[in-house]
Amino acid sequence: MATTVYEWDTINLVDGTIIEISPLKIKYLREFMDIFEFVKLSQDDDEAMRWMAECARVAMKQFYPQIKTIDDLEDNMDLPTIYKILDVAGGIKIKNNSEAPVTDDAIEGGDTWDTLDLAKLEAEVFLLGIWKDYNDLETSLSMTELTTTVTSKREQDYDQKKFLAAIQGVNLDEENDDSTGNEWEEMKARVFSGGKAANSKDIVALQGFEAQQAGFGIGLGLDYQDLR
Repeated sequence: MATTVYEWDTINLVDGTIIEISPLKIKYLREFMDIFEFVKLSQDDDEAMRWMAECARVAMKQFYPQIKTIDDLEDNMDLPTIYKILDVAGGIKIKNNSEAPVTDDAIEGGDTWDTLDLAKLEAEVFLLGIWKDYNDLETSLSMTELTTTVTSKREQDYDQKKFLAAIQGVNLDEENDDSTGNEWEEMKARVFSGGKAANSKDIVALQGFEAQQAGFGIGLGLDYQDLR
């Protein structure tokens, strides 16, 4: 089976309309995550739910622009659908049957956005010369697409340097310091696991695109249970 960069899913509106959803492009993810901060700070579940609905409304800018207001959102979808949008679009998992407050799930699930040096990653990819400006880049790429592109670019750059060094009799594989690469692997692990992976060796980091590259992992014959 061919590998994919990210997973996608569908939701059904009240009128039967089927909408395909996927990880948000960075332009919309920025607004989504800014609003999600208010979910974490909510005083009770009612307030948290209002902010989660606002996150879903932002996601609809990408998936179904006809939904423009919270009233539009509430007229067209139920709570489980909103939870599904938060999961697929923003990587935020809210437990439907959990007795814990919604804000507890929010604090646990949304802790990776601020840890990323997004400007540095975008600057690196922008050098490919494909996008006219950074707004164009953020409208075109999701975070998983961005990190996958950066990974491929770094591997390509290293292969070119290794070839040029080999011509001069230098083996970069023997002389290369892994510290920078390890830091990059740790960052990817946090992104692909939704902040749950302690490091790049943690099994929860091996899912989605990373699992498909390895040939096994979560969703590919392997599952796990979060006992926290």
